[in-house]
Formats: sequence, structure tokens, C-alpha cells
Amino acid sequence: MTPTSPTPPSSEPAKAVAPRPPDASGPCAADSAIDIHDLTVAYGERPVLWDIDLAVPRGVLAAVIGPNGAGKTTLIKAILGLVRPLTGEICVLGEPYSPRRGCVAYVPQRSSVDWDFPTTALDVVLMGTYARLGWFRRPGRRERQQALEALERVGMQDLAYRQIGQLSGGQQQRIFLARALVQNAPLILLDEPFQGVDAVTEQTIVTLLRQLRDQGHTLLVVHHDLQTAAQYFDWVILLNVRLIASGPTASTFTLENLQRTYGTTVR
Repeated sequence: MTPTSPTPPSSEPAKAVAPRPPDASGPCAADSAIDIHDLTVAYGERPVLWDIDLAVPRGVLAAVIGPNGAGKTTLIKAILGLVRPLTGEICVLGEPYSPRRGCVAYVPQRSSVDWDFPTTALDVVLMGTYARLGWFRRPGRRERQQALEALERVGMQDLAYRQIGQLSGGQQQRIFLARALVQNAPLILLDEPFQGVDAVTEQTIVTLLRQLRDQGHTLLVVHHDLQTAAQYFDWVILLNVRLIASGPTASTFTLENLQRTYGTTVR
């Protein structure tokens, strides 16, 4: 039986061209944190991402926004190499991505984590040091101190030895953010970090993300709340299987682009 190719999305809007840094020449633009060319991902015959060209400059706090099923989480997984694309090339920080480089930290959706696994908050944060230690070294005093400092930055130092499953949703999210901090990666990917958290935790996370951006990190955040997008982010990627628009929030997060993204009236 001959496998069938995925069917293109039924709507055929003009392909969006994401702004590229001025000297973006060649397959991996040196000034881009993320550089994607002709990316298509499908599950069976259903395209999840279709013909994506996208460049995200370094040092921005960027949101990926779109309706359910738009491919937002799949985009994150494709950048991490967790899903295999049908076509396309993904570059991270000027080079084809490899997990061995340790240049990317990842904060997954809370719903994808087994919170019943018996481990403490500190142990979860220490997992962020494993990549640079390698297979044959265990975290030592230095790594424990770094983990405790990361917990302090997210206001969780007093719960370092609490079982992760005993924490609230907002506290758990802070723990995973601390794990990303201890990696000290120049690029941080976050999938719905504000989902299920209280207002205080949300503001704590936003403040920390802004601090990281100001320190030179690039942050790519899957986000669903249109009411806060313009307030929180300086770069916006609008996605609905295809790339609709990408660029600075002030010029990209417009009513016209939102209507093209969601296919309906947006208030």
C-alpha cells in the first residue's frame, strides 16, 4: 500500500513572510535565535504545521498565538527535535539544532508532567544541570547551590524539599521555571506557562521572563490570552497551521491579523 501525502490546509492564504534580521543570509542566520525554513509537520494525513518560514531575533520575549489545533505546541516540539518534520530546516542560534549543545531550556505544559512521580522540588531543579554534567557525574555542592538560588529567584526556596506532587499548580510551574533557569540556556521555550496559575504567580513569571530578556536570553512562549499578549510580549507569532504573521507586537498584533488567524471576529 502506497502511503498518501498529507493534504494541504483547505484555506490557502498568502504565505506570510516573517521579518528577518538585516544580515540573515544563508541557511542559518547568525543573528536569529530561531531560523526556520519550509517546515511542514503532519500526523498521518493531517498537516499540523504547513510550509513555515520563520525567524525570531535574539533577545526578544516572543509569544506564539493561535487557536486550538493551530500547531503551537508542535512548533515548540519541532524546534526541540521531539517531532520529525516532513520537510524543512530548523536552526537555533546560528546552527542546526542538537540537544547536545545545551543551548535550549524547555518548560513543558503542566498537563504533560507526571506530578505523582516521587521527587522533591529541589531534585526537579537539579535535573536542569544534568545536560552539562554528562552521564557519569552527579550534581555536587556547586549544582545544589545553583539550584537553590534558582528556587529563590522564583520565590520557592522554602519549599525546596517538598514533594513536587504536594505543590499547587502555580508552585509547580515555578519549579519548572527554576529548572530552566539553572540550565542558563540562551534560548528558553515555554509551553503555556500561565495556564492554571494564580494572578500572583503569573506576575512573578512575567517579571522573571522580562529580566531574562533584558539579560540577553531569547524566550519563546506559547500563549493563549489575547487580553495580555500586547502587555507581556514584544514579539508576536500568529499561527494557524500556516504562519499568519510574525514581528514586533506593535505592528503585528493587529485586529486584521487576529481575524486572519482565528477566522472570525475578534473583539
